Amino acid sequence: MGTTALKFSDIYDEFHEKLHRYLERMNGKNNAEDLTQEVLLRINKGLKDFKGRSSLSTWVYRIATNVALDRMKSRSFRQDNETVALEGTDADPDAGHICIDEKSLSAEREAIRNEMNECIREYVDKLPADYRTVVILSEIKDLKNQEIADILGISLDTVKIRLHRARVRLRAEFEAGCDFYHDENGNLACDRKKSEKDGE
Repeated sequence: MGTTALKFSDIYDEFHEKLHRYLERMNGKNNAEDLTQEVLLRINKGLKDFKGRSSLSTWVYRIATNVALDRMKSRSFRQDNETVALEGTDADPDAGHICIDEKSLSAEREAIRNEMNECIREYVDKLPADYRTVVILSEIKDLKNQEIADILGISLDTVKIRLHRARVRLRAEFEAGCDFYHDENGNLACDRKKSEKDGE
């Protein structure tokens, strides 16, 4: 589709849900809707200047990332930061990811999944912004490493390095803070380790 044929309504239909999901992961549920609307307003305003030098997806996520990072730098965000959810991540221990892929969960298994997601949110939220951004972008299935590089304006090698370092760091944090095991149904579960200050 040529750039002259682009319509904001089409972009809205294609990207609204994806942007909301991305911004929720980056900035938390409380901020996601407002930031999504801000991104869509910027897209609508800038559409006339979009020349197609990058893909539409890259251009859209570049705007969203700039908005997200600006919000992360704000004092109000640091004071009232809601952690990020990384749902649907890959269950590859070498990548430092944890995945719970269940279409139907009992109440008990749902509770386990929620606890694990809370652990993930906590640790991802502690990552430096550079690492956090590439990790979250990498979880959007239609974005490849090269697209992440284009969005952030960095090299492909830099993306790979940041992803590797972020995943190594996450894996170390998970291992230090959580005990992972398989429950009676063979599903991956975790218990948060007690710190010394937690006592008995």
